[in-house]
Amino acid sequence: MHVSRRSLFKYAAAGSAAAGLAALSGTATVANAGSLGTLLDYSAGVPSAQSIRAGGYAGAIRYVSDRRPDANWMVGKPVKAGEVNALTAAGLQVVSCYQFGKSATADWREGREGGKRHATRGLELHRQAGGPEGRPIYASIDDNPSPAEINNLIRPYLEGWASVVGNQNLGIYGNTGVLDAMIGVGVGTWYWQHNWGSPKGYVHPRAHLHQFEIDKRTVDGIGVDLNSILALDYGQWSLAGSIVPNIPIGSIAP
Repeated sequence: MHVSRRSLFKYAAAGSAAAGLAALSGTATVANAGSLGTLLDYSAGVPSAQSIRAGGYAGAIRYVSDRRPDANWMVGKPVKAGEVNALTAAGLQVVSCYQFGKSATADWREGREGGKRHATRGLELHRQAGGPEGRPIYASIDDNPSPAEINNLIRPYLEGWASVVGNQNLGIYGNTGVLDAMIGVGVGTWYWQHNWGSPKGYVHPRAHLHQFEIDKRTVDGIGVDLNSILALDYGQWSLAGSIVPNIPIGSIAP
């Protein structure tokens, strides 16, 4: 389906999109060129909604996953309903993501059955925090994996996720190699790029979000990462039931 940039932006005027786009105003001080604003992600604590808004951010990508037993510093995991209510009351956006393991214990190393188990827990925590139906959860591939790992472990892991949440609700956080591979086989519908292993300066045209800065600044003394918004609908809870297409701006014709 061909969608022009002009046609896509017409959706922003629709009443169903207005609330979801409202928080994008006031983000110019922290937005990358060509993006629609900037979201934070964090796990070491929970900055106040007031401080997030005062910093010019549009909202936060929040973990619907438990903290690891060996990572007691992750006091910001999982997101709770009270935090979501505060963000929403401040006019900020919320997006769900999931990551439990890391490195040698990375979730994707558990394959398809691990994907099903992690997806079940992620969906449970998403709902407990007030997450609506029909909104994606971004499953994290927080690595620079080899082609063999992508084919033999990551693909079945994400297919396990899709079997629980539905492929239409599966988001994938990964580098451009992971995104290319999963797009090529039709796994996932939402894509969040990180730079580890991605070509320098390259932003995937199918990415809805792009993590462009990590571990360089704090809000309320809590370390945060920064993410460019690259689509009108990038999975934010406020657009549940919206007719706004989730087509990334970079993938459409001028």
